[in-house]
Amino acid sequence: MRIHCPYCGERGVEEYSYRGDATVRRPDANGPDALERFVEYLHLRDNPAGSHQEFWQHLHGCRAWLVVQRDVRTHAIESVIAASRRVAR
Repeated sequence: MRIHCPYCGERGVEEYSYRGDATVRRPDANGPDALERFVEYLHLRDNPAGSHQEFWQHLHGCRAWLVVQRDVRTHAIESVIAASRRVAR
């Protein structure tokens, strides 16, 4: 599998480290049901088949955090953006 880093260009997957599901949002720690929401946040995850957003870090390159849209059945990469662009939206 090869990932196109927006800063370094296309590189082999061995330069990257998978960092988790990019669709999960951290719950409000001060909310009325914070404990239950954190249990769900930490331990309960969907296992989707098909296209999914994931965090990857270009660990052995520019060290940038990326959001990779990937089909988990075929490993085909559909898009890659810098995580900082996603946050700025």
